[in-house]
Amino acid sequence: MQITSLEQYHSEYKTSVENPELFWENIANEFTWKQKWTKTLEWNFDSPDVKWFINGKFNITENAIDRHLSTKANQTAFIWEPNAIDGTHRVITYQNLHDEVCKVANTLKSLGVKKGDRVCIYMPMIPETVFAMLACARIGAVHSVVFAGFSSSALAGRIQDSDCKVVLTTDGAYRGVKDIPIKAVVDEALETCPCVEKVLVYKHTGTAINQTERDVIWQEVVPNASSTCAVELMDAEDTLFILYTSGSTGKPKGVVHTCGGYMVYTCYTFQNVFQMDLNAGSKDLFWCTADVGWITGHSYIAYGPLLAGASSVIFEGVPTFPDAGRFWQVIDKYKVTHFYTAPTAIRALEAAGLDFVKPYKLDSLKVLGSVGEPINEEAWNWYNKNIGKEKCPVVDTWWQTETGGILISSLAGVTPSKPSFATLPMPGIQPLLVDEKGNEILGNSVEGNLCIKFPWPSMIRTTYGDHDRCKKEYFSTYLGLYFTGDGCRRDENGFYRITGRVDDVMNISGHRIGTAEVESAINMHADVVESAVVGYPHDIKGQGIYAYVIVPSTNKNHDNLRKEIIAEVNKIIGPIAKPDKIQIVSGLPKTRSGKIMRRILRKVAEGDVSNLGDTSTLLDPAVVDEIVKGKL
Repeated sequence: MQITSLEQYHSEYKTSVENPELFWENIANEFTWKQKWTKTLEWNFDSPDVKWFINGKFNITENAIDRHLSTKANQTAFIWEPNAIDGTHRVITYQNLHDEVCKVANTLKSLGVKKGDRVCIYMPMIPETVFAMLACARIGAVHSVVFAGFSSSALAGRIQDSDCKVVLTTDGAYRGVKDIPIKAVVDEALETCPCVEKVLVYKHTGTAINQTERDVIWQEVVPNASSTCAVELMDAEDTLFILYTSGSTGKPKGVVHTCGGYMVYTCYTFQNVFQMDLNAGSKDLFWCTADVGWITGHSYIAYGPLLAGASSVIFEGVPTFPDAGRFWQVIDKYKVTHFYTAPTAIRALEAAGLDFVKPYKLDSLKVLGSVGEPINEEAWNWYNKNIGKEKCPVVDTWWQTETGGILISSLAGVTPSKPSFATLPMPGIQPLLVDEKGNEILGNSVEGNLCIKFPWPSMIRTTYGDHDRCKKEYFSTYLGLYFTGDGCRRDENGFYRITGRVDDVMNISGHRIGTAEVESAINMHADVVESAVVGYPHDIKGQGIYAYVIVPSTNKNHDNLRKEIIAEVNKIIGPIAKPDKIQIVSGLPKTRSGKIMRRILRKVAEGDVSNLGDTSTLLDPAVVDEIVKGKL
């Protein structure tokens, strides 16, 4: 399953394109199945309808945990590093993991959770969060993890959309110097969520909570549950989880991933991109710094590494607490060999200066990874030189919530890398570039919109409760193709470089946020008449949020208004979506049919006002001049 040479990569890739079903059958055969599939693939991108390993029966947790116990029971599955630098870390072996997952699974069953029920997980980065995800998978429940930084309103919307029966949470969370009251957010959200019957609360920080009849305290029930739990037999196309992501409309969409294809693809990509030594007794240690509230944490903390039998770090803290040397201190402390983080973090730590890097050896590192957004060349070079000491391959991975796993990336030490380029597609991935009309752009040294023309095992199956939205968002722009929403350049060597979103979605610190979602939150303020939001270049985040806001002429206290708008966005979505710049305007550039010309607003926000195009056809061309003069 693990590719070890460039020649083998080209050979495997050729096989994967010429005979994809045979290619994925051979990989899937390495897992434990209770019943083999009767057909490998059925697909139609027009519907869309994609099915892999049809009629195959198994359970993903048996493959992620149980099958390793004969050889790796005492091997570390996770090291948990707490937020506090002087806190007590925890080591969880594969046997510990098995026992804890079974206890949580049995507890969920005692709370009435059955196969197919949806369970919301709103928890910080502690081992119990991963136990909860795997416990759901073990009994056939569908987990919906919500990042524990989203507001009560955002949480409520996700619970309502998927009709969750149970919520798992904590009393509080530590994040840097902050002590966040997590349970209070859940309580507020559940005021509008009658579907929730029980709340399982893990006491983590000691924060006082308002305990109601529906609340069950984790420490009072889970430790007493049985540490054995038979796995629920799942079909390959049964839903494993729902994960909400922003789209081009205001309402987040629930991306649905299924059991079989997701298992096969996340394990395969983990093994090949990162090239870890997975033999029993290996000292290799993987650290993905993501939160499991995002797809990166699902695929490359909770599932991929465990399916491969690897050892990983789970980190509760932030990269700058207690100072900007925290990542490097943790790497030296545990001898991390494979490190996977976001360009946003890299740029922030680069800006902090090398004084925070120099105290640490970093000599255990073998591979560096980047995830979440395109990494700029300067950050790539800094990472390579100062963290990898120019001895560690840098894998710049491109993928999405909807793809389930990495689609384009170099394979560490096996295939070539190039600063700021994701480089080559994974075996089984057939990318192509198209123009605005959907015509394929052939050859190299070209640029276009990135599409995929053939299904891969871990791809999105639907958007929960709204299949038409799945079709409209991903399969209608270019018929017969999956449209990624990203622009892309292919260089003279056939390497791919992602150039950014081409739709109304912003990539803020590696997290996709829809412009409509932020505008909707801003417009909730009583003094806001209308707003328009665009992304603009940001030195640390990659993209920042620039908001143009119309308010009544009677409102003269714009500084106070900006603070109130930010508070409104924090309340409705969460701090991750707060605007970086808010420009008060008297109007927006609109066509005579009422469409906002975001292209103009984007150019102004970027500082590129030399060529705004023909504005004479706008309803009020003078608005553009005013906006340019008032640019922040």
